[in-house]
Amino acid sequence: MKQQISYLLSLLQGTSMQCRRAGGILLFSFLLFVGVFLSSLWFDMSMISSSFGRGRGGSRVRLTCPPAKEAAQHTCPSPPPPLARPTTTGPAAAPSPPPPPLCPTYFQWIHEDLRPWSASGITREMMEREKENANFRLVVLGGRAYVEKYGRRTFQTRDLFTQWGILQLLRRYPGRVPDLELMFDCSDFPAVAKAAHQENAPAPAPLFGYCSDNASLDIVFPDWSFWGWPEVNIEPWEPLMKEVKEGNRRVRWVDREPYAYWKGNPWVASWRQDLLKCNVSSGQDWNARLYVQDWISENKQKFMNSALASQCKHRYKIYIEGAAWSVSQKYILGCDSPTLRVNPRYYDFFSRGLLPLRHYWPVKAEEGHKCSSIKFAVDWGNAHQDKAQEIGKAGSGFTEEELKMDYVYDYMLHLLTEYAKLLRFKPTKPPAAVELCTELMACPAGDLEREFMVLSMADGPRHGGPCTLPPPFTPSEMKSMMSEVSNSTGQVELWESKTD
Repeated sequence: MKQQISYLLSLLQGTSMQCRRAGGILLFSFLLFVGVFLSSLWFDMSMISSSFGRGRGGSRVRLTCPPAKEAAQHTCPSPPPPLARPTTTGPAAAPSPPPPPLCPTYFQWIHEDLRPWSASGITREMMEREKENANFRLVVLGGRAYVEKYGRRTFQTRDLFTQWGILQLLRRYPGRVPDLELMFDCSDFPAVAKAAHQENAPAPAPLFGYCSDNASLDIVFPDWSFWGWPEVNIEPWEPLMKEVKEGNRRVRWVDREPYAYWKGNPWVASWRQDLLKCNVSSGQDWNARLYVQDWISENKQKFMNSALASQCKHRYKIYIEGAAWSVSQKYILGCDSPTLRVNPRYYDFFSRGLLPLRHYWPVKAEEGHKCSSIKFAVDWGNAHQDKAQEIGKAGSGFTEEELKMDYVYDYMLHLLTEYAKLLRFKPTKPPAAVELCTELMACPAGDLEREFMVLSMADGPRHGGPCTLPPPFTPSEMKSMMSEVSNSTGQVELWESKTD
């Protein structure tokens, strides 16, 4: 490097006299060339290059990336050590921190989701049976995460951002995630049928995914969009919720359009196409204002017409499932407008904590009944505005308080901890597995992907533990909760029947 620089300096000195005769322009051009050449030499000789992005709260986050030709040899740094517990004895004893709060009620479903293996435990043979339905295998060993990818095609960057979220969990709680091994399915639909695992049948194979239903045994896990969905320009959950909250303040509920709003892709499911029949027409007004989301057109227009924070302009918002569950539910709930939830089949990790007439208004899902059910809901809400606003605020309050990222990470930690307790084998790293670390994931990513990764990067080690996992539901608690759901839904159906 020094010899190359000396050579260039001597070359510069020897040619400067000629450059004076040729004029200042030639000298400037030569100096510019030398500067570019030296810069390229410096980049090639450097071990790392750095880029900056905006982190949470607008702070600058440094992302250190290896040069492209050295990326293949770059190794992940050692994870940070677990935080030391505060001293509780002696003259320098630190005051005891307050006990962590009790986790939200939906955390209790962790016990129910893992109940199929509570007696048998989970063997390696059980886990390997779901390899054909998995997009990747996750292994955590000593606080490091490794991923073995399989041949199944993953839609867009679901796997990338799911793995990024797991990496942020390890960053947030170093040393707290136990050694484990699991299979993860990034598709829309659950894959483990409950009917195939009744009494006297072999224990089911554990498979993690984004949703499940009452006929399936898939273990639900937070979906990728909490860390961003770059293909449709949806920011990570935490900064997006701040924008939605600001959008809420722009138009008071009483000043919003007194209709039910929905915008989405109707071509993914027949029930969404059926919903379009409820749109206003010259012959009928069902109190619904429905819009088709054309993602191809939106992409060309830089998503100018699809900002979620600008969609809090109607008094009511409709949630309806897509091909299976839809990530849109959390965004719809966040608007202070009562969510008219078309009765769903599927659930994700948090939606079982939502209750009808408390967090949302139930709408009939059957074909031919959606429109009248939506019209009744809007008429009822406009006639009972205080109660309607109460439901809307409870829904948005749920997303702000019980679905904040602190609890998303705590849910992940508790779920993985309880899952690891069931393993009857020692987790090992497969030969083809690759370690996950910040630089190796974010540096080769596209610009928007990298921006969302920086935006969603977890703060360093969290002082204090996660929220306290509540015990499993007692039979009476489960019965009471199911009765509340059934009774509230039945009450709405009774009200509707009196208007027919």
